[in-house]
This record gives sequence, structure tokens and C-alpha cells, in this order.
Amino acid sequence: MPIDAAVLESMHTLGVTFEEMDCDPELADTARFCEVYGVPLDRSANTILVASRRPEGHFAACLVLATTRLDVNGLVRRRFGVKKVSFADAEQTRELTGMEIGGVTIFGLPADLPVWIDAGVLGHDWVVIGAGSRSAKIRLDPRQLEGLNGFEIVPGLGREISA
Repeated sequence: MPIDAAVLESMHTLGVTFEEMDCDPELADTARFCEVYGVPLDRSANTILVASRRPEGHFAACLVLATTRLDVNGLVRRRFGVKKVSFADAEQTRELTGMEIGGVTIFGLPADLPVWIDAGVLGHDWVVIGAGSRSAKIRLDPRQLEGLNGFEIVPGLGREISA
């Protein structure tokens, strides 16, 4: 099954409706996926795991549109209340989420891992996100994420990438 079982269980428990999209694992990275499968970049959202460095021990999963850049050194750092934050590496991501980069999603994560969703993601009637596996993607109406237990909508989490 392309969608990870824990991800499916989480979505069903939360009552999230979705469409499964099969994906060649070699094409799971955002830019390539969008190009090959005809998904506009502004309809693709990435889940990025961030980790505090000074002090260590704070983590969050952040969902931002592919046309934005996660404000890791500003908003994320301030929300953690730490001096330094960076993107979690592939090994940390795998250890904390059980997922590979290119398939990480906001569903099926450990209960103590905060999930922050950029408010801009809710501005569309559908987006494509990871499915917990590089072999699938999930298409859903992001507005149904608002108010779900464990998810926080954070204005300004993603900043538009200037040309």
C-alpha cells in the first residue's frame, strides 16, 4: 500500500477526506513531482521537520507551500524560544517520523510532535502533500485541517520566495 498505514489510520481517525495519488518514488521530490505529474507548485505543500540546535530537544513538523520558504530562523526560532534552529537531517527525520524525506507528512506523527501549518496553505481548495511514503501523495482540501486536534495554523510560517 503506497500510503503509510499509520498515516491512513491517522487521517481516518481525524475524519480527513482525501484522494490518493500514486507516485514513482524516484519522482517524489517536490519540483520533479510537480513537473511530471502536472501539479502547480502553489498547490504542493511540504512537511519539513525542524530541530533546535541551541539548546537541543525541540522539534516541530511544519507544512508550507512549495512556493514559500519556511521562516526557520525567524518565526520558528522565536516559537521554540531558542537561539538556533535548523532543518532536521534525513536521519533525524527518519528516527522521529519513521518517514523518508520526500514522503514526510503531517499525519501519523508521534503525538508529542507539534504540527504547524502555514495559514497560506488554507488559501486553496486543494493541495498535494506527502503520504508517509515516497510511493504516493495525498490530495486534500487543506481547509479541513483547521481546528483538528494537534494541528496549529500559524500565519507567516512560510514566506513567499522572491524572484
